[in-house]
Amino acid sequence: MSAPLVVSIPHHLGRDEARRRLQTGLSRAAVNVPVLTVDEETWRGDQMLFRVRALGQVAAGQVDVAEDHVRLEVRLPWLLQKFAEAARVVIQKRGHLMLEKK
Repeated sequence: MSAPLVVSIPHHLGRDEARRRLQTGLSRAAVNVPVLTVDEETWRGDQMLFRVRALGQVAAGQVDVAEDHVRLEVRLPWLLQKFAEAARVVIQKRGHLMLEKK
């Protein structure tokens, strides 16, 4: 298996507000991406474990919420590896929008 896709998104919200925004964010984000289905989303404190399905492939990972950043790590199956850079860009953009101070 190849190296996981890791994305770190800085924020100025604090841990609690960032977690609050993310708790509704994954399912909401999946609605806007027709090829993405959320199979599982489990929160354990400041960490979310998830499993998603895209193009018939399953990817699993975790999101760790810190005071000043969010770190997403996802293990992609080989078929989705060629979309890793495009996924990184989308995750960065959507994550930043979700975590920008309003």
